Amino acid sequence: MTHVNIEPSWAEALKEEFEKPYFSSLVQFVREEYSKGTCYPPGALIFNAFNLCPLDKVKVVLIGQDPYHEPGQAHGLCFSVNDGVPFPPSLRNIFAEIQSDTGSPVPPTGNLTRWAQQGVLLLNATLTVRAHAAGSHQKRGWEEFTDAVIRKVSETKDHVVFILWGSYAQSKMQLIDTSRHCVLRSAHPSPLSAYRGFFGNHHFSLCNQYLQQHGEETINW
Repeated sequence: MTHVNIEPSWAEALKEEFEKPYFSSLVQFVREEYSKGTCYPPGALIFNAFNLCPLDKVKVVLIGQDPYHEPGQAHGLCFSVNDGVPFPPSLRNIFAEIQSDTGSPVPPTGNLTRWAQQGVLLLNATLTVRAHAAGSHQKRGWEEFTDAVIRKVSETKDHVVFILWGSYAQSKMQLIDTSRHCVLRSAHPSPLSAYRGFFGNHHFSLCNQYLQQHGEETINW
């Protein structure tokens, strides 16, 4: 088995994936990329989303596509940036929608660790990227792995809210048992599409309503 430094409940749930040939090829590719030049996030944070949000704590799954590829931004959580880093445009729009939907003020930091600790799995479909090269680690095996993660959450949990923004995230719908879970879909929060249905989607309040109806604690967005 390929040794992966990941939180124990995920290690157990995903052990079959770690033993598959595609995963060892992926690990080899990622190691080579990190040894050749700068990649993001830092190696120790590749599985940060899992380490901050164990499987038994997952209440919400938010799906992104690729990590940020500029210095200091990516730390293993989709849409999130480190403290002190200016908000990327999509994140700015996310905070604007939260403010208009729930009344919560825009926070001083774009670090979404606080969401992860409340049970939001902030999952990028691709978990690594070469510096300054968007999409450079796509189609190397990460998508197969993260699809397995989505499937595992869908199969082993009940009443999880899956938030799918944009056509790429919505393509993951087929992995989710919609009879057991809530799926919220809209346009992506990027400036190119936010005005085509992201703004006004009320996903943050709808998510909390669903969690409340099923006896779960709501998320403090």
